[in-house]
Parts: sequence; structure tokens; C-alpha cells
Amino acid sequence: MKNGVVNGRQRLMVFQQNGSGEPKIAGLRKYGGELFELEVVNIDVALPTILDNTSDYLPEDISCDLVLDFLRHNDLSADLAALCAQKDIPVIASGKKISCKGLVTPPT
Repeated sequence: MKNGVVNGRQRLMVFQQNGSGEPKIAGLRKYGGELFELEVVNIDVALPTILDNTSDYLPEDISCDLVLDFLRHNDLSADLAALCAQKDIPVIASGKKISCKGLVTPPT
């Protein structure tokens, strides 16, 4: 492994809720299939407005080079960003209003 790249491929984890990232995931597979090792985490259950504990929905540990956040629930996104910050994993969460180390929130 060199600079977080395994066999020449970056390891990406994509978090989506009820198919919210499917168009982007399809694009990654179509145009970057040879460049990325892609793991998709689907959260496809109805959630309450406020989640006090997101551990039932997010993995305990994350190991990748980059996380893409297409989650719709703010509590999930905030806790995912905090988990990634602890591990120095950058997160791209387009359109979110979360402030955290290593989090990029480009406008949509």
C-alpha cells in the first residue's frame, strides 16, 4: 500500500440513504471503475427526526481513503464526519451545513 492506494486503486466508501447516491455511484462505477475500490453502505429504513445514537446505522470502524456522504439525515452525517475526523479520512458531503476537520461541503 502506498499513499492509501491498494493495487493502484483508491478505496472509497459511499454512504447513502434510500438510494440517495445511486446516480453518483453509477457514475463512479461507469467512469472510474478501474480507479476505485468502492464500498457502498446503504441505510434503507425509516428514521426518526432525531437520532440520539447513530451506532445502529454507522459502522464502528471505517477504513478507506475517502468517504462520500449522500445521507439525508443530519445526525448520521454529523456522526459520520466525526468518526472520519478521528481517523483522518476526508469526507465530501455536498450541500451539507456541517463543520468538521477533513470535511468538504461544496455547494449543490
